[in-house]
Amino acid sequence: MAGKEKYHVGIIGAGMISGAYLDNMTSMFGIIQVDAVANRNLEKAQKAAAKYGIRACSIDELLADEDIDIVVNLTTPNVHEEMVTRILDAGKHAYTEKCFALNTEGAARMCALADEKGLLLGCAPDSFLCGWAQTARRFIESGALGTISSFAIAGNRDNDRLLSAMDYANKPGGGIILDYSVYYLTMLVHLLGPVRRVSCNIKAPYPTHVNTYEQSPHYGEVFESPNESQFYSHMELENDICGTFAINSDSAFFDQTYFAIYGSKGILYLGNPDWYNGDVFFYENTADFGKAFTPERQHIDNPFGYNTNARGVGVADMAYAIRDGRDMRASARRAYHVLDIQESMFRSHEMNAAFVEVESTCSKSEPLKAPEDTDSWTPERSLI
Repeated sequence: MAGKEKYHVGIIGAGMISGAYLDNMTSMFGIIQVDAVANRNLEKAQKAAAKYGIRACSIDELLADEDIDIVVNLTTPNVHEEMVTRILDAGKHAYTEKCFALNTEGAARMCALADEKGLLLGCAPDSFLCGWAQTARRFIESGALGTISSFAIAGNRDNDRLLSAMDYANKPGGGIILDYSVYYLTMLVHLLGPVRRVSCNIKAPYPTHVNTYEQSPHYGEVFESPNESQFYSHMELENDICGTFAINSDSAFFDQTYFAIYGSKGILYLGNPDWYNGDVFFYENTADFGKAFTPERQHIDNPFGYNTNARGVGVADMAYAIRDGRDMRASARRAYHVLDIQESMFRSHEMNAAFVEVESTCSKSEPLKAPEDTDSWTPERSLI
């Protein structure tokens, strides 16, 4: 497949997230062409196909299509390992929505199969490729933040609403750690590097909820919500930087994020890792003692693209990686390490929040190319 001008893509799964992928992959990237969408409920696939002018088919038909190079798996987390295995066995490169798998044992099998067959395996989230995240990475690596000493991350969700509208969040893989911390952990690894060990306390205080989603056929009914909804953790990175990370999804409102990186030359404040739109602000350390209490906030200019919902940019990057024979940025190795961190969080909780060593590691992905790197820069060319 190396050296092709355009790579043909098929999608398995026509649920809620498929619209964002289809919107972007049918319009934003010249390196890929979406040919078909499949779903166990063929009627849902036909509806999506009609909207985007592509073909609807069964999963078996899609996997048997010799023209399709890459298959994007958008099924629910409990069948990710099964679907990715089928995609790889069909001889196609696989890209899957998060979570990577329900455990590292399953993820290791997927990675080994991809290596055995010489295929690329990638995993969302690809939001770390957005403009503000790439801006923050470039700012950190420029040395403008100085020596980094720590980080602090806190986020929230509103499970009263979320669990009512998204039933998959009440099933295996849908808890706040596997389903949502993945955005933050992927961003942390992208910016500062892999995690060495973790301590974590996990809570699941509300085993049932009342459905508050008016469009749901189960509106007003009580349903089981067995997954974890809060965690509070301390992490130590391989480079000795330490920090705290907590998410409370038993809160009001959605995604009110605090994300700060503390350095000797100032403090960097970042956006929500689940959102492609966001800003980077810097509070610079100065010799003026008075400003130690009221620092001036500096907005860091963002020269990159992908500043609105760009789900699918990781798939485009995969296509360039196939073409150019390089590693893809949203790689299986990075996704495995993030899943290993999450699994270590669960083990730590079972050990009364004792520190647990994260057995895996990974390298940081290559940053995108900024505009000054080439005269013919475009957001898509930044992937090359």
